[in-house]
Amino acid sequence: MKAFMDKDFLLDNEIAELLYHNYAEKMPIIDYHCHINPMEIAEDRQFNNITEVWLGEDHYKWRLMRSNGVDEKYITGDASDYEKFKMWASTLERAIGNPLYHWSHLELRQYFGYTGDLNEETADEVWELCNEKLKSPAMSARNLMKMSGVVAIGTTDDPIDTLEWHKIIKDDESFDIDVLPMWRPDKAVCIDKQGFAEYIIRLSEVSDVKIDSFMSYKKALNNRLDYFEARGCLGSDHGLLYIPYTRAEEAELDKILAKALNGDSVSFEESEAFKTEAMLFLGREYAKRGWVMQLHFGVTRDNNTKMYNLIGADTGFDGIYSCVPVDKLVSFMDALNSDDLLPKTVLYSLNPNDNAAIGVVLGMFQCGGICSKIQQGSAWWFNDHFDGMTEQLKNIGNLGMLANSVGMLTDSRSFLSYTRHEYYRRILCNFIGTKVFKGEYPFNEKRLGKIIQDISYYNTKEYFGF
Repeated sequence: MKAFMDKDFLLDNEIAELLYHNYAEKMPIIDYHCHINPMEIAEDRQFNNITEVWLGEDHYKWRLMRSNGVDEKYITGDASDYEKFKMWASTLERAIGNPLYHWSHLELRQYFGYTGDLNEETADEVWELCNEKLKSPAMSARNLMKMSGVVAIGTTDDPIDTLEWHKIIKDDESFDIDVLPMWRPDKAVCIDKQGFAEYIIRLSEVSDVKIDSFMSYKKALNNRLDYFEARGCLGSDHGLLYIPYTRAEEAELDKILAKALNGDSVSFEESEAFKTEAMLFLGREYAKRGWVMQLHFGVTRDNNTKMYNLIGADTGFDGIYSCVPVDKLVSFMDALNSDDLLPKTVLYSLNPNDNAAIGVVLGMFQCGGICSKIQQGSAWWFNDHFDGMTEQLKNIGNLGMLANSVGMLTDSRSFLSYTRHEYYRRILCNFIGTKVFKGEYPFNEKRLGKIIQDISYYNTKEYFGF
């Protein structure tokens, strides 16, 4: 029997062990998509206790606690941080098979030196150990990033954001990790969402463009794209139910926009047309700037109305959309490609049934002499467990070029979540090492080591331009 999460955790043979320890383990981290608050980096936040840094905004853990029958008081309610931590400990001990079990223990080991297992009986010991360590300046937000080997991150930022915290970080010569904005224009695109008209008023103000037509709407967005580009932005990120494709003339788009700005409801067809043309405009602009376009789709949001009304969005009640129309995605990408303005694109679907379809889409648009210009993103959200990551690696290997993959990201709000890169790298090394071990690929240490280091770091650096 192997020891619990020892140094060769998830590594099933000597080739996998060699690849991980000699080539993957010490590679730097570029976390190109996350939800870290740049203000916390700028102010170098010091956390008061383990609950603040671990449970504060982690809807993954909240969801699991609810599944264990924990009352909402101890999740997002007014219970003390100690009580919330105790409830998490009692939940974790029963989370066999869930990636949070591994992630949590990797975090306890890397940042706090705790090599036991967190459970109801050890909760007080772990609470005191972690909180004592968190008192040290060495455990501040910035130092946690340095400790993790992070060299660059891409945050998630709205077009109307001032990016003031990014500037503060950039101007601070004592901190050498790149914290770059990534453009997230969902509120500007989703004309059917509540608050769209109010948002456009704010966009008009910050862009200094009166938005009263689709042309002025594009001009306002272009002004903000220029603003982001001047502050180091290298890419965009979109979160949509699916990628729409319904074309319309600009005169029709003017009418649709006028309806929405007047507070009137737009039809499904009108919404689709507006989103399509907005996305096509943005895609062209990304291509002109050399940005990477990331498309996240296949999510149904805020499905539990009662809980949404009580505690709001992004609290653990989203789900997988069962019927993502990949044909619309293909039409969208083809329209950009036909104009020679298809940017580098990373595709993520929350529905694992889309993996093969995405793998085939990649091959449709690999062109222009760019190495794996179209990428399948890392196993996302409900898929970022052992099986999901393994299936993503299999899919890219079966249908594309695994050695050119841009690897892992955290998609997280936590400064402790960088161990997800370790988790992924262990799975990656085991996946490739097992193929070599079984005679499916020749053993050439130099070549294999380069593939592992490329996927872990260099591909991302080159692809995004960090």
